[in-house]
Amino acid sequence: MGAAFLVFKDSKRMTEVTIYHNPRCSKSRETLRLLEDRGVTPQVVEYLKTPPSAALLAAILAKLGKGPKDIVRKKEAAEVGIDVGGLSDQALIAALAANPTAIERPIVVKGDKAALGRPPENVLTIL
Repeated sequence: MGAAFLVFKDSKRMTEVTIYHNPRCSKSRETLRLLEDRGVTPQVVEYLKTPPSAALLAAILAKLGKGPKDIVRKKEAAEVGIDVGGLSDQALIAALAANPTAIERPIVVKGDKAALGRPPENVLTIL
Protein backbone atom coordinates (compact mmCIF):
# COMPACT_ATOMS: atom_id res chain seq x y z
CA MET A 1 0.00 0.00 0.00
CA GLY A 2 2.82 2.39 0.81
CA ALA A 3 4.55 1.70 -2.51
CA ALA A 4 1.35 2.41 -4.45
CA PHE A 5 1.03 5.75 -2.65
CA LEU A 6 4.60 6.65 -3.54
CA VAL A 7 4.01 5.84 -7.20
CA PHE A 8 0.89 8.05 -7.18
CA LYS A 9 2.76 10.83 -5.42
CA ASP A 10 5.64 10.66 -7.92
CA SER A 11 3.20 10.59 -10.85
CA LYS A 12 1.43 13.64 -9.50
CA ARG A 13 4.71 15.44 -9.02
CA MET A 14 5.66 14.69 -12.62
CA THR A 15 2.58 16.37 -14.01
CA GLU A 16 2.18 19.25 -11.61
CA VAL A 17 5.21 21.13 -12.97
CA THR A 18 5.49 22.11 -16.63
CA ILE A 19 8.46 23.73 -18.32
CA TYR A 20 8.02 25.56 -21.61
CA HIS A 21 11.43 24.63 -22.93
CA ASN A 22 13.75 25.27 -25.84
CA PRO A 23 16.51 22.63 -25.77
CA ARG A 24 18.79 24.91 -27.82
CA CYS A 25 18.72 27.60 -25.11
CA SER A 26 21.35 27.34 -22.37
CA LYS A 27 19.13 29.02 -19.74
CA SER A 28 16.31 26.64 -20.57
CA ARG A 29 18.63 23.62 -20.25
CA GLU A 30 20.02 24.99 -16.96
CA THR A 31 16.50 25.47 -15.60
CA LEU A 32 15.45 21.95 -16.57
CA ARG A 33 18.58 20.55 -14.92
CA LEU A 34 17.91 22.63 -11.79
CA LEU A 35 14.39 21.16 -11.54
CA GLU A 36 15.63 17.61 -12.07
CA ASP A 37 18.45 18.08 -9.54
CA ARG A 38 15.74 18.91 -7.00
CA GLY A 39 13.81 15.73 -7.75
CA VAL A 40 11.19 17.38 -9.95
CA THR A 41 10.36 15.61 -13.20
CA PRO A 42 8.43 18.24 -15.11
CA GLN A 43 6.26 17.84 -18.14
CA VAL A 44 8.48 19.26 -20.88
CA VAL A 45 6.75 21.25 -23.60
CA GLU A 46 9.03 22.23 -26.45
CA TYR A 47 7.05 25.36 -27.18
CA LEU A 48 8.63 25.92 -30.60
CA LYS A 49 7.24 22.54 -31.72
CA THR A 50 3.99 22.86 -29.74
CA PRO A 51 3.26 26.58 -29.35
CA PRO A 52 0.82 27.65 -26.65
CA SER A 53 -2.51 28.98 -27.84
CA ALA A 54 -3.32 32.62 -27.15
CA ALA A 55 -5.69 31.48 -24.37
CA LEU A 56 -3.02 29.30 -22.75
CA LEU A 57 -0.44 32.06 -23.06
CA ALA A 58 -2.85 34.51 -21.40
CA ALA A 59 -3.36 32.02 -18.55
CA ILE A 60 0.41 31.59 -18.15
CA LEU A 61 0.86 35.36 -18.05
CA ALA A 62 -1.77 35.59 -15.29
CA LYS A 63 0.17 32.98 -13.31
CA LEU A 64 3.38 34.92 -13.90
CA GLY A 65 1.71 38.14 -12.83
CA LYS A 66 3.15 39.80 -15.94
CA GLY A 67 1.94 41.41 -19.11
CA PRO A 68 2.84 40.12 -22.56
CA LYS A 69 5.52 42.80 -23.05
CA ASP A 70 7.37 41.29 -20.07
CA ILE A 71 7.98 38.01 -21.91
CA VAL A 72 8.94 39.32 -25.35
CA ARG A 73 12.33 38.59 -26.82
CA LYS A 74 12.72 41.95 -28.53
CA LYS A 75 15.22 40.93 -31.22
CA GLU A 76 13.17 37.90 -32.23
CA ALA A 77 9.95 39.95 -32.16
CA ALA A 78 11.49 42.51 -34.52
CA GLU A 79 12.71 39.72 -36.80
CA VAL A 80 9.17 38.38 -37.24
CA GLY A 81 7.61 41.84 -37.53
CA ILE A 82 5.91 42.14 -34.14
CA ASP A 83 5.46 45.81 -33.21
CA VAL A 84 5.56 45.39 -29.45
CA GLY A 85 4.76 49.02 -28.67
CA GLY A 86 1.98 49.31 -31.23
CA LEU A 87 -0.15 46.33 -30.16
CA SER A 88 -2.75 45.92 -27.46
CA ASP A 89 -2.04 43.22 -24.88
CA GLN A 90 -4.57 40.90 -26.54
CA ALA A 91 -3.03 41.45 -30.00
CA LEU A 92 0.48 40.96 -28.62
CA ILE A 93 -0.53 37.68 -26.97
CA ALA A 94 -1.97 36.50 -30.31
CA ALA A 95 1.23 37.56 -32.09
CA LEU A 96 3.38 35.67 -29.56
CA ALA A 97 1.22 32.57 -29.89
CA ALA A 98 1.66 32.74 -33.67
CA ASN A 99 5.42 33.43 -33.36
CA PRO A 100 6.69 31.47 -30.35
CA THR A 101 10.34 32.30 -31.10
CA ALA A 102 9.54 35.75 -29.67
CA ILE A 103 8.53 34.31 -26.27
CA GLU A 104 11.14 34.55 -23.50
CA ARG A 105 12.22 31.21 -22.13
CA PRO A 106 12.00 29.09 -20.16
CA ILE A 107 8.72 29.45 -18.32
CA VAL A 108 7.93 27.01 -15.51
CA VAL A 109 4.36 26.55 -14.29
CA LYS A 110 3.24 24.84 -11.09
CA GLY A 111 -0.42 25.01 -10.20
CA ASP A 112 -1.53 28.63 -10.13
CA LYS A 113 2.02 30.02 -10.15
CA ALA A 114 4.64 30.46 -12.84
CA ALA A 115 8.18 31.80 -13.07
CA LEU A 116 10.49 32.85 -15.83
CA GLY A 117 13.79 30.97 -15.61
CA ARG A 118 16.01 34.00 -16.12
CA PRO A 119 18.03 33.38 -14.08
CA PRO A 120 17.19 29.68 -13.61
CA GLU A 121 17.01 30.10 -9.81
CA ASN A 122 13.85 32.20 -10.24
CA VAL A 123 11.83 29.01 -10.63
CA LEU A 124 12.71 27.85 -7.12
CA THR A 125 10.23 30.40 -5.73
CA ILE A 126 7.26 28.39 -7.07
CA LEU A 127 8.36 24.88 -6.08
